Amino acid sequence: MTLAKPNILTAPERTLRLLSCNILAGASVQRYSDYVTRSVNAVLPGRSKLANLDSLAELLHEFDVVGLQEADAGSLRSGFLNQTRYIAEASGMPYWSHQPNRPMARVAHSANGLLSRIEPSEVIDYPLPGRIKGRGALFVRFGEGTEALVVVIAHLSLGAAARMGQLAFIGELLAPYPHAVLMGDLNTEPSSTEMRQLFSRTALQPPSVATPTFPSWKPRRALDHILTSADIKLDRMWTLPRAFSDHLPLAAEIRLPLSLAQAAGAATTDEAAPRT
Repeated sequence: MTLAKPNILTAPERTLRLLSCNILAGASVQRYSDYVTRSVNAVLPGRSKLANLDSLAELLHEFDVVGLQEADAGSLRSGFLNQTRYIAEASGMPYWSHQPNRPMARVAHSANGLLSRIEPSEVIDYPLPGRIKGRGALFVRFGEGTEALVVVIAHLSLGAAARMGQLAFIGELLAPYPHAVLMGDLNTEPSSTEMRQLFSRTALQPPSVATPTFPSWKPRRALDHILTSADIKLDRMWTLPRAFSDHLPLAAEIRLPLSLAQAAGAATTDEAAPRT
């Protein structure tokens, strides 16, 4: 009697979890009046800010790539602490980088930040166009050539005209890369004119359902986004219930084709560490 060999198939896809979070330099805002009543505390260091950063770091074991906005790069309001580095070390994320933007003397210095369990092949800081300087995009590449996975982390302007130019610039950055993710506080709804222009010029897909993230205490507006190209399957998107700032953190679970996951340096599903 001959026994048939089991049909062992290699997992065709790799799941990654992403998180985008505007952390407001660790400040906690729970109502609109806090912007005024806590304005002094916003520019001074304090234990509550570190507690917020520690609480966020405790959740990051569930995620593979994290994009931060409004992390302090090391100024008075953070006690001269590089908050991206602090969160990376507190959460055990092995790779981190940051892009300082908008320095305000030594009082406040905002930055975009990257935390990752996958080693990037390249990280580039790009200043974004705008009448008022100080916005940027952090370009992160995993892997090489056309099979690379590219992630851009951005925090866009409040004005629609500035956002139009900034998203056009980001679209040009992503044009050579068919496998892309754009994440961050884009300060606009997915149905806006500037976002429709982005979708028409890139492989990025509009979300099937808008996920409100702002204000964190009563979310009404979908200002934070994790956008993926067509060949990256978006399994789910959700907000974390804990508010670390005036924006809720936005999370996504995506599936990469195995060939892309291998090219990007991500482990296959079988090799991935179990999640708890």
